[in-house]
Amino acid sequence: MPKLTDISLPTSLKQRLAQGHPWVYRNHVPPQIKLRSGTWVKVRCGGWTGYGLWDTTSSIAIRIFSERQLPQAQWLRSQVQAAWELRSPLRQKGCTAYRWLFGEGDGLPGLTVDLYGDFAVIQTYMESAAVLMDDLVNALKAIHPLKGILLRTQHGDDADRDSDTGGKGKLLWGELPPPELVVQEHHLKFQVDLQTGQKTGLFLDHRENRRFLEDWSQGKQVLNCFAYTGAFSLYALRGGASRVVSVDVGRSLPQSASQNIALNNLDESRHQFITEDCFDLLGRYAEQKQKFDLIILDPPSFAKTKQNRFAAIRAYTKINALACKCVAPGGLLATASCTSQVSPEAFKEMIAAAASSSGDRFQIIHEAGQPLDHPVPAQFPEGRYLKFVVGRVEPVQ
Repeated sequence: MPKLTDISLPTSLKQRLAQGHPWVYRNHVPPQIKLRSGTWVKVRCGGWTGYGLWDTTSSIAIRIFSERQLPQAQWLRSQVQAAWELRSPLRQKGCTAYRWLFGEGDGLPGLTVDLYGDFAVIQTYMESAAVLMDDLVNALKAIHPLKGILLRTQHGDDADRDSDTGGKGKLLWGELPPPELVVQEHHLKFQVDLQTGQKTGLFLDHRENRRFLEDWSQGKQVLNCFAYTGAFSLYALRGGASRVVSVDVGRSLPQSASQNIALNNLDESRHQFITEDCFDLLGRYAEQKQKFDLIILDPPSFAKTKQNRFAAIRAYTKINALACKCVAPGGLLATASCTSQVSPEAFKEMIAAAASSSGDRFQIIHEAGQPLDHPVPAQFPEGRYLKFVVGRVEPVQ
């Protein structure tokens, strides 16, 4: 084993580290330690030891990978293999797009891998990830036959889903994916753009939530806010919605949604795409007293850091209050939050406040977190970012 730098931490961190929490913040590290990003270190805390990767630019100075050994190629491959096996039920259902590796949730902090058919997209959240790339690429290729592997980087501490990486993916191995790659989930087809699409092309974490709402869409007028390329709208159309209105500010999104509708031979005459800010549109609909049987809210996180938490709560409250005013009496509101800065309980408190401000009550009928391919270790609550709540909106009696 190569000689590693030993880093001693305050004993107050021992319980958390012993439970398996993978993060050590910079303010807990002796200030005199100066290392290059990507340097392996041995961490000591009381009688506990672990092996971590040093990062120079992040507020997370060390990410712990193992308590037993210095992570090497075979160790990393075993982690990737375990993550692959965990997703077996998705493959059995014919799903060809899912998160193969969910960073801290699968024991490889700071890394995610999304699989889209024969192509994998690696996304990194730390500068030090560069030292892992060769071994990670080799592990992915060995476990599943791929045509290409891309890399998109996001240096920072945000563990949330919707951090927008922007720019093109860098080809690490193999061939570039076609610009009109088609993947499948729950027997619906989606066209994705892995090189320039927001995130890696499709919000994979809402797969089961989309399927849930399909069963509630029969005969309903549906408004899908922050629709992106219309994934929720497709499920609503297949579920028999009488009318679906998709709303998003992206200029190219109406065409993408139409392409997805055509791919699945769905009735586009029941669908309308409006390119507009969702706050503005809901405000106008509320003034006009225009109502929908089901409204879907899947906004951006509104909060990347703890400092943004209260501003995020205000934004969530505003958009949910507007939506409640546009839900027909006894209709449904499906609302989501994709930031770990707002807890599940705080999110439900926000919904109650939003409904109250519009003169309504919100009766929860369904609540979900993250799906199978976004596992959350019990010792890492920061990994629990997604909240999805469906409820009936009733006027106060």
